[in-house]
This record gives sequence, structure tokens and C-alpha cells, in this order.
Amino acid sequence: MNRQLAVFFKGAGMGAADAVPGISGGTIAFVTGIYEELIYTIRQFGPGAYGAWRQGGLAGLSVHLNLAFILPLLAGVAISLLSVAHLAVWLMESYPLLLDGFFFGLVAATALVVGTVQKRWKLWYVVPLLLGLMLAKALPSLMPLILLVGNEAGVLVVAGAVAISAMLLPGVSGSFLLLTMGLYGTVMQAIREFDLVVIGLFGSGCLVGLMLFSRLLAWLLKRHHDATLQLLLGFIMGSLPVLWPWRELVRYQLGPEGQMIPLDYRYLLPSEYAVLIGGSAQVWAVIALMLAGAALVLLLNRKAATPRGTRAG
Repeated sequence: MNRQLAVFFKGAGMGAADAVPGISGGTIAFVTGIYEELIYTIRQFGPGAYGAWRQGGLAGLSVHLNLAFILPLLAGVAISLLSVAHLAVWLMESYPLLLDGFFFGLVAATALVVGTVQKRWKLWYVVPLLLGLMLAKALPSLMPLILLVGNEAGVLVVAGAVAISAMLLPGVSGSFLLLTMGLYGTVMQAIREFDLVVIGLFGSGCLVGLMLFSRLLAWLLKRHHDATLQLLLGFIMGSLPVLWPWRELVRYQLGPEGQMIPLDYRYLLPSEYAVLIGGSAQVWAVIALMLAGAALVLLLNRKAATPRGTRAG
């Protein structure tokens, strides 16, 4: 398959993941072998691009910005986001258990893949691993604080910066963080209705977040590569409870428009969940989709075009 077309489909997978609360586009990027190239490419968008253009013209700029990679990737993300926005809301409302089951299997297999990347493991790697776990646990409960910014435009900008930064982290769902901010419906509706004001404010925050956070990640990967992978593994493992299908919301708060913002869950066995809802826990269907999600990750990982260990910068 042509590389640009393959990158386009990987971008489409990232966009689909980012549209659904619970999974990150960064997870798809990691599994498909483009994660580090993505981080290093985003980092190139800065003052250095002007120098590349002065020295090499458009050809030099294209090479500096890795446009052959980033343009088809962004096209895939954008088309997928616009098309999946409707489907994501419908699946969340109609088949929440099945959707969570699929993503639980996908993310669990991703943790396995990340955990086997490194051949040599050091005892002190426990520190970044635990840090990733704790941050993944704490982030959702901190997100409602963003609403204290007060100004609606300011909230959208800050939310965009936080959400896009989360989307760059495997295991941390930017859409789920938007949900905990009470802004998921607002952003998805803006995308569906092509509301340029909301999209512009949110997009400007995303741009700021991308520029800053990609540089931090690129620096960490270049200077502390293996420890950073352990940090990312902690994020991935810490996101798994949020995707456990059989759970009960035990703590929430109301957003500015009366929407429910989830803060804490109680995790149940399928039998306990069936008693709670007075219906079927759809055990076998959920397990089948967990296995399907895991199998998809292992397949994508095997067919990944670019080895994750290859550094682009």
C-alpha cells in the first residue's frame, strides 16, 4: 500500500478514537507504529520552519515539516472526526457496554504491546510507571476546575489545549476529559453543525497545546526514551478502569448547562451489574468485542510500517 494512503488510514483511526470518550488517538498512533514520528513532526512546526524555507524554498520546507506524512495523517483525522461524530454519539447512547468492551480490549492489548517494546527493564522505571498511573487517575477529577475560568471563550481555548495534549498521550482520552469538563456535547455538536466560532476557539487552544506539549514529549523521548515509554504505559494502564463496561456512576456534578459530569465510578462484576440495572449484562457479546479489540491491536502492531524504536529527531 502507498505510504501516504497507509498514513491516511492511520489518521482516520486516530480521528475515530478521538471522537469517542474512553480511547486516545495517541493509542492508535502508538499501535500503528507512527507515534514517535508524529511527535517529532509536530515539534518541527515552529520558528525553525522559516529558516528551512529561506534555505531550501518550498521543497526544503516540505522536508522540514515532513508534509508527506503530516498532511495525509491530518486529512484522515479530519474526515474521520467529521464522519464519526454522529456515529460516536449514537453508539454511546445505544450500545455503551459493547463499545466499552471493544475499547477495553483494545487498550489492554496496547498496554501489552508497550510493555514488551523495551528489552531491558530497570527497577527505577517503577517511578515513571506509577506517575503515569496516578496522573491518569487524577486528571478526570481535575477537569471540572477548568470551568472556573468563567469566560466561555476562555474555557473553550483552555479545554482545547488540555484535550489535544491528552490526545497525544496513549491511554488518555481527550474526549473523556472533555466529558468530565462538561464540554463533550458542545464540541461534538459544533463539529456536526460546523459552528465556526466554537470550532475556532477550541481549535486555537488545540494549536497552542500541540505546539507546547509536542515539544515536551519530543524532549522526553529524546533524552529519557525508555523512562518516557514507562510513563506512557502508566497512562495506558490507568485508563483501563474508565473503560470497564460494568460500572456504576457514584459521584458526579452538574455542568453550567445542567449536564452530568462524571467524577467517580464503582466497578462491578457482570452479575452485580445485571442486578443493578435489572437486565442483561451482555457478558458474551462484551467479551467477544474485548477479544476483537485486542486482536485488532495485535494485528495492527504486527503490520506497523515504522518500528516504534526508530527515532525521527
